[in-house]
Amino acid sequence: MKIARRAGRALLTLTILLSLILFLCFPARYAGKVFDGIKLWAVSVLPATLPFMFLTAILTRLPVYRKVTHLLSPVMGKLFAVSGEGGCAALLSALSGYPVGARTVMDLAENGRLEEKERFRVAALATTSGPAFLVGAVGCGMWKNAAIGYILYASHLAGIWLVCLLLRIGKRYERKKELRLPAKNIDLSDTLLNAVLSVLCVGAAIAIFYAFGAMISDMGAAFCVPPAVTTLLCGLLEMTTGCAALSGSPSPLSAALSCFFVTFGGVCVLVQQAAFLTRAGVKMLPFFAVKLLQGVCSAGICFCLSLALF
Repeated sequence: MKIARRAGRALLTLTILLSLILFLCFPARYAGKVFDGIKLWAVSVLPATLPFMFLTAILTRLPVYRKVTHLLSPVMGKLFAVSGEGGCAALLSALSGYPVGARTVMDLAENGRLEEKERFRVAALATTSGPAFLVGAVGCGMWKNAAIGYILYASHLAGIWLVCLLLRIGKRYERKKELRLPAKNIDLSDTLLNAVLSVLCVGAAIAIFYAFGAMISDMGAAFCVPPAVTTLLCGLLEMTTGCAALSGSPSPLSAALSCFFVTFGGVCVLVQQAAFLTRAGVKMLPFFAVKLLQGVCSAGICFCLSLALF
């Protein structure tokens, strides 16, 4: 274990030093890539993510949210051993995508609405991409085929739910009486400020890892690394780049790899999620392992379903 940790730290140190050297040697190129990442965030992510961050934060404090959690509680308890609060977080995530689910988990945990024993399972269940990205951006935009977008979305959710069903083995969720928390006024200015800070954190991660992806591509070209390897590395780093590269050669395998990238999230999305989930008390190393398993399951399902299209 100690050897593995030392090797991981050494690899991380080497990667950071190499990135610094590249940035210092070619500042114009990689500063430009950071700016491209900011533009990508400003045009594609900010318009959708900021409203969802703001609105979901308000929604979780409204009485209607409590009513929905009460209805979902028996079903989510039996299926995934989580509360209705956790089920609502999963529903919001499935509709809106990264990183709204992780932010909702943090909000619920900080307000005493999620029990400590269920937070990890809720985090695994409520960290999903949404239909706007998979159907709109990947399916219609990159693959020029809405059908593959729906297959990706269905496979993505199925893989995540399958692993979450496995996580509930040996776990029981006993439905308790509704917790009567004191009513609080909704501070719109504070809620908006938190939403803006959260979406800025997302933008910073996208901009930085967009530049890292360019570094990987440049290093691959310089050392004659096969394009398939470069695509895999870029996808593991930032899922959008990987999906875009794979869309150029449509096949069941490329669709499955795209589904893996989106479900695992890539380092960029995992960093965004960690910024929220660590505040909810979720241990990140086991969480990363679960996301990896969910990615493998989703990819297998997507491969089987996409055989009908290619």
